[in-house]
Amino acid sequence: MPSPGHTSFCCSTAGFIACSAIVLLCSSEVLSSWEEWWTYDGISGPSFWGLINPQWNMCNKGRRQSPIDVVPDKLLFDPYLRPLHIDKHKVSGTLHNTGQSLVFRVDKDTKQHVNISGGPLAYRYQFEEIYIHYGTENVRGSEHFIQGYSFPGEIQIYGFNKELYHNMSEAQHKSQGIVGLSLMVQIGETPNPELRIITSTFNKVLYRGFSTPIRHISVRSLLPNTDHYITYEGSTTHPGCWESTVWIIVNKPIYITKQELYQLRRLMQGSESTPKAPLGNNARPVQSLHHRTVRTNIDFKRNKYPKLSSKTLTESICVPLDVQGHVLSGESMVTRHGTFDTLTTGQGVLRKAIIIIAIIIIIMRGK
Repeated sequence: MPSPGHTSFCCSTAGFIACSAIVLLCSSEVLSSWEEWWTYDGISGPSFWGLINPQWNMCNKGRRQSPIDVVPDKLLFDPYLRPLHIDKHKVSGTLHNTGQSLVFRVDKDTKQHVNISGGPLAYRYQFEEIYIHYGTENVRGSEHFIQGYSFPGEIQIYGFNKELYHNMSEAQHKSQGIVGLSLMVQIGETPNPELRIITSTFNKVLYRGFSTPIRHISVRSLLPNTDHYITYEGSTTHPGCWESTVWIIVNKPIYITKQELYQLRRLMQGSESTPKAPLGNNARPVQSLHHRTVRTNIDFKRNKYPKLSSKTLTESICVPLDVQGHVLSGESMVTRHGTFDTLTTGQGVLRKAIIIIAIIIIIMRGK
């Protein structure tokens, strides 16, 4: 008969997860890898990743976790951030429906790898994977937020530090081991041509375990035409949430058509016989910043932006505009499908100054 302490432990949330894990491990049908059964909801969702597997404890305990909500008026301009460099040549690989995400992995026998360097990076990184995150509705899909706003989707390009480590498996546990390039995905009539190479294969990866080859894709061509970006130190957004990732969020979205997004939303988490739920909504919730610095090479005070138009609203993630559509030094904007939110830094400072002056006048009158 179990002791009271044992019963209490198993009835607790942590105990339930631990006991469930023990049952799974002892079962003859135990899955060969932890990767087989973590999810984005329920008792195997993000809140429990750190309890499912002890090696994933950073998911619950870490203080440099990703994704984050980028607040434009709190960005630190860094004049020493260099342009990002990505090799031009193309690579081939395989697109996988893992049951949690849609993942492209470069062929292991690739002879000419794509290197990522420059920007905030002190080393050269070798491109290895692309993760596609999206929602079942347009209002939520991306993992990173911009001033509380989520894009319909987000493409994350991962590479490992080839100068210090041998492969992704080794690098993901180590300092400066991983680079993550974040591309926000917006709905548009003119899709990214390189993205279309991927979207054209969605009907071949409808169910978990399905995969299809993709030939000759250019990572560089997948990126939008801008040198501006936002960067911070964070983690992988999937288990085990290793705090080894230098994130670079590109300051322009790429585009996907409504039809392509519809095809993406047809993908399922389960097998063909038991399809379960749609694969979408595969985004980890935003994590606390914990006083980290988020830097950018966008100099809002010096860059000259055009007046407000539908084009500027759909081409940039963070643009300094006021409500009349004129440039304001030091201010930032968040695009929202043709509407915008302004962060009026200058007005805020003026209000504070007026309040302080009023308090001084009241004090002087009291004397």
